[in-house]
Amino acid sequence: MFVGRQREMNELERLYKTDRFQCVVMYGRRRVGKTALISEFIKGKEAIYFTGQETNAKDNLDSLSKSIFTISTDFTASAPVFTGYNEALEAVFNAAQTRRIIFAVDEYPYLAYGYRGISSLLQTFIDKYKDTSKLFIILCGSSLSFMENQVLGYKSPLYGRRTAQMKILPFDFAQTREYFANDGFDREDVALLYGITGGVPLYLSLMDKKLSVEDNIKQGFLSPAGYLFEEPGNLIKQECREPAQYNAIIRAIAGGASRLSEIAGKVGMESGLCSSYINKLMSIGIVKKEHPFREEISKRTIYSLNDGMFRFWYRFIPDNMAFIQRGEADLAYGQIKPQITAYMGGVFEEICKQYLWRQNLSRQLPFIFTDAGRWWGTDKRKKEECEIDIIADNKDDAIFAKCKWTNQHVNVNVIETLVERSGLFHYGNKHYFIFAKTGFTDAAIKRADAAANIMLIPYRDI
Repeated sequence: MFVGRQREMNELERLYKTDRFQCVVMYGRRRVGKTALISEFIKGKEAIYFTGQETNAKDNLDSLSKSIFTISTDFTASAPVFTGYNEALEAVFNAAQTRRIIFAVDEYPYLAYGYRGISSLLQTFIDKYKDTSKLFIILCGSSLSFMENQVLGYKSPLYGRRTAQMKILPFDFAQTREYFANDGFDREDVALLYGITGGVPLYLSLMDKKLSVEDNIKQGFLSPAGYLFEEPGNLIKQECREPAQYNAIIRAIAGGASRLSEIAGKVGMESGLCSSYINKLMSIGIVKKEHPFREEISKRTIYSLNDGMFRFWYRFIPDNMAFIQRGEADLAYGQIKPQITAYMGGVFEEICKQYLWRQNLSRQLPFIFTDAGRWWGTDKRKKEECEIDIIADNKDDAIFAKCKWTNQHVNVNVIETLVERSGLFHYGNKHYFIFAKTGFTDAAIKRADAAANIMLIPYRDI
């Protein structure tokens, strides 16, 4: 069953129905479901589907030729393989002069590495045929840096030739919940599954509905034979030339180092060099740079892991490697289990922020906010560091939110602390949202009932 990606599918169908030339650039991290999206889109349509391989130009040309000949016999080439990419593309563009044909090239970076002239050649054919062709091109790739720089970038031969671009992201929490709708996992299970997979569709598909979440973690992460046990290392090796250095940086961040100087010190690297490695990790979507909400130029900039699976893996697997390598998944999980609630705190914040965005876009909030984020800094009144989980604003209106993933009911003091900290900001209209995994005490409910601008939202309502 194909789940999610409705917005992307609708856009692809809209472009397809124009019956005009289209060139869609599609990209996103590995395992995110780009191939599944393309496969679903081309069902029942005349399509050439080709996947670039890590091989030379001739080998890819052979495979491309076979892909082209699977959909048509009206190409005049007598041999089963075209003599060159020029001939192959000429045949595809000519065939699409009179009928709608999809030409989907998956893993386009591999094709481009094998044959450096492919982008320039495509540019030539697009410029020649775009006004008369019915061809629908999809150029798809998992190398974010390549697709953003070498396909979408200003210096690319293909710059200005695309008609649409799609960055395919992991599922959000609502899509993850939809994915597991009929699989027997309860709501807390789904939150944890989202937290350990980051919503990446392939990883979600590995979760066995016949097993508990604990057993899925043991089977997937805590067994040397588990798919997810070696997954981060495999991805780093595919994207980075010095995996050992990148692994050290990711582990430092997962262990709590967040500022550049802290990360560099922990891995024993000069800050400038460390920064270049971090930039690479940011370009492939593993690390993100954060600054306090509405402080785009800030000395308090920090780095954190942007990929949920990497965050879980590097937080727990390296420290338990000795148990895992000896087949002691139960012992490893015993070390991890007491830390899962704390780990889920950050995951729950993201789930709550997504909830606020959904409510915002459906006009269900007191005002329409334009951005939302986390804030941290100094309370000069108390001379102490503090943070606010979520702030969302629009001019003089603001939402302040606290997210608590604990088994205890949230007490009134959590509300009072949030209200007090909001005093650091000078908005005219302030609204407070308290999110709780379990629920709220009677005192907290009474406090919220007495104020029209305080909302208490249990996890079951998200």
